[in-house]
Parts: sequence; structure tokens; C-alpha cells
Amino acid sequence: MFKLKSLIFIACILLPLTIGFLGSYFTIASVETWYKTLEQPFLSPPNWVFGPVWTTLYILMGISSFLIIKSGINKKNKNALQLYSLQILVNLLWSLVFFGMHSILGGFLIIVILWVLIFLTIRVFYKINKNAGILLIPYLIWVSFATLLNFFFLILNS
Repeated sequence: MFKLKSLIFIACILLPLTIGFLGSYFTIASVETWYKTLEQPFLSPPNWVFGPVWTTLYILMGISSFLIIKSGINKKNKNALQLYSLQILVNLLWSLVFFGMHSILGGFLIIVILWVLIFLTIRVFYKINKNAGILLIPYLIWVSFATLLNFFFLILNS
């Protein structure tokens, strides 16, 4: 049984890390080209900050989802994990639209949707396992900051 839980834990960590890796494909291709040409908001952190922050957040997301899975398989937990999966896909979609398609407006619209999905995921996870919900709060804070950045990019580059 311990072995199965370990494999599930690793899979839970690998899923968001894989999504992040896929998103970085679009990001890396644009950071030194298109992104460099944009008017940068005054509060833009240096590019090197994003990798460690996102890696940490993806690991926290994985741990959080593992706590939900560990709580048992029932309809409520399955619905929570479906919401979690949706927000991860929207997270990937943001990278595709903002960096891959160079659409600041599209990125802004998607990140607002992402923020709502993260908020809802936290609420649902918290009701199942308080720690699972709490582990997603740094993600919501970072995406709040990213939403503000995206908004400033929109204003400065329209």
C-alpha cells in the first residue's frame, strides 16, 4: 500500500510540473524575442524569478491534489479534482495565448478566468482537506500579482 501511495504522490507532483514544462515551451521561445520588445511595468520582477516561483507553486499544487486523493475517492473529491484539472489546463492555456500567440488581451482574459478557477479550487479543496486548500493560497497570491502584471502589460502596450 505504501508503494502505491508513493507512486500517486509522485504522479501528483509530476502532473503540474509537466504542465509547467509544456507552458515553458511557449514562454522560452518568446522571452528573448517578443517579450523583450514590450513596455515593461515598473513592478516586473527579473525573468530569473519566474522559474523557481512556478516550480515551487507546481509542487505545492501537486501536494495539495495528493491530499485530496488521499482523502478518498467519492463524488465530491472527484468533482474537486476535475476543477483542479481544469485550472491546470487554463494555466497552460495562458502561456500558449500570452507567450505563444503574443496576445496580451487574450492572456489577460484567460488569467482572470484562471484566478476565479484557483479561488474556487481553494474553496472546494479546503472543505475536503484544510491543508490542501491552504497549500494553494501562494498560487492564488502569485496569480493575483501576475494578473496585475498582465493588466499593466495590456495598458502599456495597447
